[in-house]
Amino acid sequence: MNMIDTERLVIKPLTPEQLTKYIRADNSLELELNLNPAPRTISPELKEALERDILPNLSDTGKNYLFYTLWTIILKEENKIIGDLCFCGEPNADGEIEIGYGTYKEYRKRGFMTEAVGEMIKWAGRQPAVKAITASTEKSNIDSHSVLERNNFTKSGETDTLFKWKLEIT
Repeated sequence: MNMIDTERLVIKPLTPEQLTKYIRADNSLELELNLNPAPRTISPELKEALERDILPNLSDTGKNYLFYTLWTIILKEENKIIGDLCFCGEPNADGEIEIGYGTYKEYRKRGFMTEAVGEMIKWAGRQPAVKAITASTEKSNIDSHSVLERNNFTKSGETDTLFKWKLEIT
């Protein structure tokens, strides 16, 4: 089982069927996972990523779905999904994977995403082909910068609107 268990969180990769329920946002996923219902909206960026990248790649049985699916973050105390994260595909030729993440608004600034990203770094470090994790953040998203800095990422570049980050896996 690829579920990750921490003191406060359960981080669970969604199967393709569960991801379809996630997208419906009708609490069918919460019902299947025996979680308390929670209002969930999917950002336009996540919806696009789901439709363009995540779902098509999950149907390819030659690929390791754990590098393509969403991992839900469940707060044990409330038994609710409070955010999610994903990798943007399997390691490239240099052994790099990109991570993306989001915390539901009412659960921000409480260290949950810092904890979840830290656990995903440990998971990625156990995958033989992974040598580094990268991320991109909007320059204005100070909270996201903090999540990465607390997990020892360093800035590796920037564009007009984004900071690029990298963490070498040792």
